Amino acid sequence: MNKGVVAVFGSSQSQPGDGDYESGVEVGRLLAEAGYAVTNGGYGGLMEAASVGASGAGGQVIGVTAPSLFPSRPRGNDHLTDEVQAKSLTERIHIMSESACAAIVLPGSIGTFTELMVVWNDALISTLRGDLPRPIVAMRPAWQKIVEHLSEILGTRPDLVTLVDTPAEAVVAVESLLTTT
Repeated sequence: MNKGVVAVFGSSQSQPGDGDYESGVEVGRLLAEAGYAVTNGGYGGLMEAASVGASGAGGQVIGVTAPSLFPSRPRGNDHLTDEVQAKSLTERIHIMSESACAAIVLPGSIGTFTELMVVWNDALISTLRGDLPRPIVAMRPAWQKIVEHLSEILGTRPDLVTLVDTPAEAVVAVESLLTTT
């Protein structure tokens, strides 16, 4: 049963065997076991980790790649069930966020930060229209200070980002937030 697609954002630099990579595998696996498809940027690092976990559990994995932006990455990782090619970075993020019913934000750098900002802004705009926002769940150690700081200096809504500590908590939060929206 496919309950929808969850976008998983995270670092392209993480490697198998490190804690963040293993957390990404667990997120992908738990999402697939809960009946969700996974979409991500389709390449290495935490994108690959979530793909490994989801595909290993029999789930659908949609990689949104951008070969024209990343010529050294002509195709997505080997664990994708589907690949969508985007022409630009903004189109890539748009495809992932618009196809998803929720987002999980794992540790990352400026690219992951950009993805978090896009989904957070989309959630805020949804509330301004009177719509229910798509749930956003982010790993606390990586994102708590940023969420707090931006909320303070920009006056935005930190309650639109649910902070958690573990992959299991992330998937439980997605499930809970989707049943209340």
